[in-house]
Amino acid sequence: MKIKKGFTVLGLLVLSVFLAGQVLAKPITINWWHAMRSARGKVVNEMIKQFNASQDKYVVVGTNKGNYDETVNAGIAAIRAGKQPHILQSFEVGTQTMMLSGAVYPVYKLMKDMGYNVNWKDYLQPVLSYYMNADGNLMSMPFNSSTPVMYYNVDLFKKIGVGRLSKTQPITWDQLGEICAKLVKAGVQEGMVTAWQSWIQIENYSAIHDLPLATRANGYEGLDCKLTINNPKVVHHIAQLKAWMADKRFFYAGQKYQGPKSEFIAQKAGVYMDSISAIAKLQKAVKDFEWDAAPLPVESWMKKPQNSIIGGASNWVLKGHSKAEYKGVAAFLAFLATNKMQEYWHEHTGYFPITLTAYRDLKAKGYYAKHPYQEVGIHQMTRRDPTKNSRGIRLGYFIQIRNIINEELELVWNGSKTAQAALDSAVKRSNIKLREFEKTYKQ
Repeated sequence: MKIKKGFTVLGLLVLSVFLAGQVLAKPITINWWHAMRSARGKVVNEMIKQFNASQDKYVVVGTNKGNYDETVNAGIAAIRAGKQPHILQSFEVGTQTMMLSGAVYPVYKLMKDMGYNVNWKDYLQPVLSYYMNADGNLMSMPFNSSTPVMYYNVDLFKKIGVGRLSKTQPITWDQLGEICAKLVKAGVQEGMVTAWQSWIQIENYSAIHDLPLATRANGYEGLDCKLTINNPKVVHHIAQLKAWMADKRFFYAGQKYQGPKSEFIAQKAGVYMDSISAIAKLQKAVKDFEWDAAPLPVESWMKKPQNSIIGGASNWVLKGHSKAEYKGVAAFLAFLATNKMQEYWHEHTGYFPITLTAYRDLKAKGYYAKHPYQEVGIHQMTRRDPTKNSRGIRLGYFIQIRNIINEELELVWNGSKTAQAALDSAVKRSNIKLREFEKTYKQ
């Protein structure tokens, strides 16, 4: 039996099956759980949208799971239930736990297995080193990488006769104390506020001054490490901040960023220390005054300040999915690392462009000439080759340890403890957590 134009019944049947398969074939879904919300969430959604529009093999579905803690906890629960996403965003303090979890497909191996020849030397090395294992291999893909800087109210500084600060050379803590005293004397309610007190005033203070946060190279060289933040220099720094509270040179507005940011935006404080990612928030929120950014202060005895360390988070690829899905994961991670996406991310959030190529491209376009405060964090983080004290922090149960430090610092601010007593207690309590982690994960 013949059909028009020479098709046989069998041939037509085969064609019908083929066409039906083509119609039924769907793009492979890649699930990414992240902690980006509000303005940053919109930027993430746009990046996902552009990837999905750039090809038809994969569809990335981004899901916000709350803040960093909530996102990591959701990921852990999903892993235990066997329902883990393909990609999980985890903040930097969760690095050691993620590395030893047994649930991770190392990103260096993923990209190689999926045929991507990545030039890792083109990435910002202080960022990359934070997420490398002992063998120097990258375990997760850096995403929203930041470092803290010092924002200041230019208008209020002019009022007290202080001009713009250098964007590369930090002032000393003594100089900041004098500036804050002048601000208060001129009628400003508070001299300075700080977000993320542990990250900025303990962790980055230690790195910049080349002080160990913990033994064993801040935990990089072994799980049998101990916290050392009760050393004389850190104790002196915290005691000085407490002393500044008496004359309002320092005001404690909360552990995270919401309170300190509000104080600065309301012009109740002239100085505000926070992540470079606050740039996007300040650009949107500040309408009544001019602000700028400068490096974090250093002690007068620190003649050659070290690099600051990163914050933010990285993307971890989780085990338990098919090769076809991992091809999509690799394609998406490669897309996020392109110049176009890195420049878009940096311009709209303040977070670092993670590749040197993207940074140089932005510089060549004159972006930093128009927005010089965007380069402050990059200069600060890359001004010295990292030492064992400034490479980063690799502590188990670091999420809990940071909470302990925050609790003890609050006891200093409310006058319940001296700086020495609080930091001694933080060390003692944190070391218990470190021993618990060591017992759990030691091979």
